[in-house]
Amino acid sequence: MGITERKEREKEKRRNDIIDAAERVFFSKGQNPATMDDVAEEAELSKGTLYLYFKSKEELSMAIKLRGLKILGEIFIKAIKKYETGIEKIKAIGQAYFQFYKDYPDYFNTMIYSESCDLDLMNKNSFCTGCHDQGDMALNIVSEALRAGIADGTIRPEIDPIKTAHILWGQSSGIIQLIASKGEHIKNEHGLCLDELMLSAFDLICYSLKK
Repeated sequence: MGITERKEREKEKRRNDIIDAAERVFFSKGQNPATMDDVAEEAELSKGTLYLYFKSKEELSMAIKLRGLKILGEIFIKAIKKYETGIEKIKAIGQAYFQFYKDYPDYFNTMIYSESCDLDLMNKNSFCTGCHDQGDMALNIVSEALRAGIADGTIRPEIDPIKTAHILWGQSSGIIQLIASKGEHIKNEHGLCLDELMLSAFDLICYSLKK
């Protein structure tokens, strides 16, 4: 291994170690209260060294979000393989998204938090661009399922797959955020099972899509 390659591998390891430290800090303290000082202390680095790798807390959030999006994409791909029709695939994707929230709530919260961060799409090596590309990949999985449903006759032919994929993403994220923030109130005050509430939401969505 050459010197340049070894230095690059060491740099990449340090970068991943910092992201690991940021995850521990953000997931335990919360995104807003956590500071770069907290991350530097957790990573056992000086603040100056930390800023050599990440210029802001928002950039660290994007790095964590990218990890979550990669996991979510893999979950989507696995979910749709079990079904044949487009409408079944759409419902499977929605259920997989909810399961992702339950299994990886901290990644989900990071994804929601980072929605308010500006995407630096001009920097092709940035984590922001990676999040943009990974998010587009997830949306494409949804839009392809919609196209499959139009082709097999289980989904209305007049819908626009890309536009509808964005709508479904927003609807599902909104319902999951509602459950995340108001779940205990919904369960205790209204006697509703949260899993059944989510399934009912997906049933409504699929009903609106059916041919």
